[in-house]
Amino acid sequence: TSKSGGPGQETDGKSDMHLARSIATSRRVSSIGRRSFHATIMSQQRKAGVASPEELRDFVARAGSQLLVVDVRNPDAFVEPGDQKSLAVAALPSEACRPMAKNLIFDRDAKAMPLPDVNKETPIITHCGGGGRGQKAKDYLMANGFTNVLNGGGPKETDCWAEFGDK
Repeated sequence: TSKSGGPGQETDGKSDMHLARSIATSRRVSSIGRRSFHATIMSQQRKAGVASPEELRDFVARAGSQLLVVDVRNPDAFVEPGDQKSLAVAALPSEACRPMAKNLIFDRDAKAMPLPDVNKETPIITHCGGGGRGQKAKDYLMANGFTNVLNGGGPKETDCWAEFGDK
């Protein structure tokens, strides 16, 4: 049997099924490509030094209850106005919120921060709003003898934040 495929075109059922399979396969590949493309774009938008979601997932799993998350954001809007946006998304640590985290503000002017009162081998994830000060904090901690530190970015890095933001 044949049927019209459009003006001047004849198709059979097998050709239509082949075309349908090709379109479905193309859509699946395209969908996978879009996800991969999105992941690539997200990693390119991350600030330098921000760990990947996979690195953070493994780090958190290995650290277990020893994990310390160091939030270096500043609640003072006059000092760090940019932090207000990320603070609206994710509050500073407290006993009720993010119990494995401490707020140790990284001071841009002094290029310093308070050191956490933990063993130097303690697994630490630093973060700010998007990763810039998180990296400075990581570098500062490592320069002060801490040996197991990752920069987690911050709430802006939603795929990274999903790995440790509730800690």
